[in-house]
Amino acid sequence: MQSKRSRLDQFLAKKLQLPKKAVRLILLAGRVNVDGETCKEMDRQINEFTAIMLDGDFIQNQQKQYYMLHKPVGVVSATKDDIHPTALSLLAGVNIEMMHIAGRLDLNSTGLLLITNDSQWSQTLMSPETKVDKQYLVTLANPIDDSYVSAFNQGMYFGFEDITTLPAQLEIISEYQARVTLQEGKYHQIKRMFGRFRNPVIGLHRESVSNINLDKQLLAGEFRPLTQTEIALK
Repeated sequence: MQSKRSRLDQFLAKKLQLPKKAVRLILLAGRVNVDGETCKEMDRQINEFTAIMLDGDFIQNQQKQYYMLHKPVGVVSATKDDIHPTALSLLAGVNIEMMHIAGRLDLNSTGLLLITNDSQWSQTLMSPETKVDKQYLVTLANPIDDSYVSAFNQGMYFGFEDITTLPAQLEIISEYQARVTLQEGKYHQIKRMFGRFRNPVIGLHRESVSNINLDKQLLAGEFRPLTQTEIALK
């Protein structure tokens, strides 16, 4: 989702339904305030979070919002769905009009889901170049052993996309559970990696992304705003 950058005169013309000539006169008259200062520049660059006032009244004043949601099974990582409840529908009391999901989980996966209206932040977080760690608790149908650890650490070749995954860390928790840390998010990557061992994943729970850990106080379906430390990332 791209940040909505535009020129001030174009924004005003669309917002006020006025021709550019009329917008120019409004600006020259000093009637427009941008981020606390009078602005007369036609080509001033703005985005969806620029505070804009006309004659002392806000015509745009959207605040950045960041939330973590404990996603339950059966909820889709989407803004709209005709069959299943969506992650955004769980954000009771939040204006979800401009919100989007940073890093999706499939229908039957659970855990940390990040939701924001700051597209630049989400792009930085999920970009392959950023290489942030994403940690998952995985429950398997069959027992696992040390051979899994070395295979994940070496990376795996996926012929369909003609790619080799980056090395991933696998920590064996118990006979049927492992903690996987990776820096990618290929299509059903974890399930496909365990699929090489013909070992079905029966539970996938995301515990953290970067320095953001799922709040242990949040029950499935609950959410809270991110702290400033979490927003800052590492």
